[in-house]
Amino acid sequence: MDYQPVILQRHARPQSTKHSPESRYWRQFKHPVFIKEYAPVTSVQFSPTKPHRYAVTAATRIQIYAPRTQKVTKTISRFKDVARSGNIRPDGKLVVAGDDTGLIQIFDINSRAILRTLDSHKQPVHVTKFSHLCSYSSASEVVTFTAHTDYVRSGEVSSSNPHLVLTGSYDATTRLFDSRSGECEMVMGGDFPGASPVEQVLMLPSGTIALSAAGPILRMWDLNAGGRCIRALSNHQKTITSLAFDANVGRLLTGSLDQMVKVYDITNYKVVHTMRYPAAVLCLAISPDATHIAAGMSDGTFSVRRRQQKVSEAEKDFGTALKTGTYETFLGGTLPSIGQGRVKVKTKSRPIGDVDELRVESRRAHRLREYDRLLKSFKYSAALDSVLRKNVPPVTTFSLIQELIHRDGLCSALSGRDDVLLEPVLRLLVKHVTDPRFGEMVCDVSTLLTEMYAPVLGQSLLIDSLFLRLRKKVLAEIRFQKELKKAKGTLEMVFSSVALMAVSPVAPQNA
Repeated sequence: MDYQPVILQRHARPQSTKHSPESRYWRQFKHPVFIKEYAPVTSVQFSPTKPHRYAVTAATRIQIYAPRTQKVTKTISRFKDVARSGNIRPDGKLVVAGDDTGLIQIFDINSRAILRTLDSHKQPVHVTKFSHLCSYSSASEVVTFTAHTDYVRSGEVSSSNPHLVLTGSYDATTRLFDSRSGECEMVMGGDFPGASPVEQVLMLPSGTIALSAAGPILRMWDLNAGGRCIRALSNHQKTITSLAFDANVGRLLTGSLDQMVKVYDITNYKVVHTMRYPAAVLCLAISPDATHIAAGMSDGTFSVRRRQQKVSEAEKDFGTALKTGTYETFLGGTLPSIGQGRVKVKTKSRPIGDVDELRVESRRAHRLREYDRLLKSFKYSAALDSVLRKNVPPVTTFSLIQELIHRDGLCSALSGRDDVLLEPVLRLLVKHVTDPRFGEMVCDVSTLLTEMYAPVLGQSLLIDSLFLRLRKKVLAEIRFQKELKKAKGTLEMVFSSVALMAVSPVAPQNA
């Protein structure tokens, strides 16, 4: 009968949530580029058209970055005070921004010339966005909403109905306005004491759900049900400052002053991934092609995380690449294969023999490992020494010990050892005595060693100290297990009382 090699014991490990497919996708956004600005970065926005340049607003300037090189291509600094909310028009040709003097300016993104200056505001302008209702030929306002009682800090125009405008204010309310009537059609929040100011609002493309961030609370409002709050989430420790959807509007990203960016699944609003940043996050954006995540922080740091786009995703975007009409599309590298043919990869063909050909195959014999060769020769002590080295994983070591137990050779492998040969055995037991995978086997080997070497204890200080360490770790583990038992009993009592309260009907109280 041929020798059977030692079978390595495989221990089941708990499934880790950080390696889920969702987490693996978001972990692809790596190699962050950190850019230091002179002041806090208050706004970042990607252009909807290729090559998806992005505008970064900090201090008294707006900088336009190229996504491929992460370098500044344009700088707009024609502001008298701190600039706010630099926003690129959907066609990628104009930029609008406000400042703390109350001015709103519209720039040509290429020449950086000022095309329009709007001075209707008397206070700092914090939100500027393009809308289909705006008339750029005149400098007068089309409609003014005055329902808020405090500063307005965020606004969003509905993509499904450009007449609807969602706003958030420091009066702790989120309001929905209709430009056709000029009135507030819906009020959400602000009806409870201690309500926090609304820092950011967002609306689903369908126009049925509105989101608002007030303090560390993220709320969802059903607009079809009259602005009813359908969900409130509190996964951040500090104020949420930014909200952003991914390209497919299937995930929601939230940035907060607690230096965390959390990713939510829109279907169940559960956190599927978390990203940590070195400072408080003030603004957040994700590129339309889902390859860049940009975040601005309070200490003036601007971070860009990049993901390598797959070939299938690049081919999917190939058909829409010519629709942008911008010269930067060609410079951005989105059309690398124009005028180039496709070369088919040559594959080596397998030789095919005759039908009546007799084919003789030879199998290579598996080479035994060192401990298997020693076990085959019944050299149990030497086999044990071969797996007590530092580069041998503990699974292999304890699998061989289990094989020695089955062969009734553990006693002969452990007997007759001096302090030099006994030291690695004791160090192995001390290291893994609290490991649940090997704890039971460690206890059996420890008991056998104690019985075998009890008469000679006291002759080596090293061996005595290792036995004492093993005893201390065992006592500490016993105390820990007792505390776990107490905690388990307490939790069982709590769960039982909650279950009884849920089952038993509540008796009516007498007046």
